[in-house]
Amino acid sequence: MENAEVAGGFDRTRDRLLDTVVELLESGGYDEVQLREVARRARTSLSTIYKRYPTRDELILAAIEGWMAENHSGIVKQGRDPDEPLHPAMMRVMRAIFEPWVQHPAMLLAYFRVRTAPGGESLPVRGFDVVVPVGMAVLSDVDPGFVAELESILSSLVYGLVGRYREGHIAITDIIPTIDRTVFWLTTGYEASRRSAGATTAGNHQGCGSATP
Repeated sequence: MENAEVAGGFDRTRDRLLDTVVELLESGGYDEVQLREVARRARTSLSTIYKRYPTRDELILAAIEGWMAENHSGIVKQGRDPDEPLHPAMMRVMRAIFEPWVQHPAMLLAYFRVRTAPGGESLPVRGFDVVVPVGMAVLSDVDPGFVAELESILSSLVYGLVGRYREGHIAITDIIPTIDRTVFWLTTGYEASRRSAGATTAGNHQGCGSATP
């Protein structure tokens, strides 16, 4: 009865499979996940695994996606106060995203490795569905061009930091502080440019108002 389902469609075998993969990732890393070992620990058959996940990478992808959804499920959508600077508001979101990774470094390395596997390119979209609305709430009144630039810069930064951590050049605890400093300088520059543009516009309006016919 290994494939039996209970009320509500919950599949115990599927849940057990993904839990087993997460355990192997945390204890031994990506290469530790071998299908025969997964089947043995999950008390199921290889044929059952292959029916659901045609490849090892797809099984690992599903396990990491589930882990991400679980660890980001507590993130609550919260906007930014009118007078609140961007930096602290954004770091609330960034810490909520990255602190689970810092606490589970093997999952962070597995995540970035599975990104290069077939189907891995969809992981950021599906895995971060929970946190995207939170981030957009914080950035709702921000220029879309800056948001796009910020996303590009932070994405490159994170990949670089994980690569340095993987090579042993930095500690995993260095990742969030580095992101924090980067967000601070980027948002400080953006807000300064907005103030400067606002002052210029106000000055132009004043100049027009004082002109004599």
